[in-house]
Amino acid sequence: MFSRKSLSIFSTLRSYSTSKIQKVTLIPGDGIGPEIAESVKRVFSAVKAPIEWETVVVDANTGISNEVIESIKANKIGLKGPISTPIGKGHQSLNLGLRKTFNLYANVRPCLSVPGHKTRYNDVNTVVVRENTEGEYSGIENQPVKGVAQSIKIITKEASTRIANYAFQYALANGRKKVTCIHKANIMKQSDGLFVKSCREVSTRYPSVKYEELTIDNNCMQLVLDPNQMDVMVLPNLYGDIVSDLCAGLIGGLGLTPSGNIGENGTAIFEAVHGTAPDIAGKNLANPTALILSSIMMLRHLGHFNEASIIETAVLNTLAEGTTKTKDLGGNSTCSEYTDELVKKITQSLDKK
Repeated sequence: MFSRKSLSIFSTLRSYSTSKIQKVTLIPGDGIGPEIAESVKRVFSAVKAPIEWETVVVDANTGISNEVIESIKANKIGLKGPISTPIGKGHQSLNLGLRKTFNLYANVRPCLSVPGHKTRYNDVNTVVVRENTEGEYSGIENQPVKGVAQSIKIITKEASTRIANYAFQYALANGRKKVTCIHKANIMKQSDGLFVKSCREVSTRYPSVKYEELTIDNNCMQLVLDPNQMDVMVLPNLYGDIVSDLCAGLIGGLGLTPSGNIGENGTAIFEAVHGTAPDIAGKNLANPTALILSSIMMLRHLGHFNEASIIETAVLNTLAEGTTKTKDLGGNSTCSEYTDELVKKITQSLDKK
């Protein structure tokens, strides 16, 4: 079993206390997306979460339609499965498109070791706070002459200050002791230099939280040597993308990693960040854990802490027992069998109350 303190990592900064039913935009996605989305719906039904789903379609064929935009604008909250983007064909990433459309500036990726799932590390407990709107992902690319391509990296004081503030406020709200700014300002003195300067300025407003700086290459090495050195890391966009996947590898992969994208106006989209796994789509073999953990973050964001804790305990206890796990985690259970076990544990928990 797990202490409540050990489970608080699956949260965001902003929460909305509400007792009414909340409508949430559900984007199942491609490949295994519909299967794992159905798993989440079953779990939410079992725990009697006050959520009404509004399902909309986003995939490589439909793109981000007006229906999707209007749904998220109205509901403010979304839960998204994996979406595929053709590589090297001029298509904008649909995930990137959603972040830009709704100005989802903070990507929060908690990484927590899961008892019962053995990796090289047993006690990873760190959080990546990634700036989500600019950097190398600003989408400004061109070919000035034949055989030469260039990509322009945008770093602004406004966005850097905003993400630094989020990281420090997150640390305070979640009992975290340290924020580390990750950069390469020794080489990119203007762009990364501005990011570091902004983080330093923000750090002076939070004297109770320790502040430090590391270059991105040193940060990666230190994570592999000893992940316990890191608490909350705040990073520009590209570095955050890389380091968040590195951290996922420390705990067993993207199938165990939740993610939340937070905007300024109350809009937030929570998602599974793994791929669409078309090779197993429709075969009842998918692992829904990442999307379920992301939905737990969503529940806490909405103020439904009791339901979030019940689901979380069911997930972590099921994984710790090890008898009902999907094949990617070393087990032989199907997606529906794994979900059945979660529903059983949730029902047992509610019956005890």
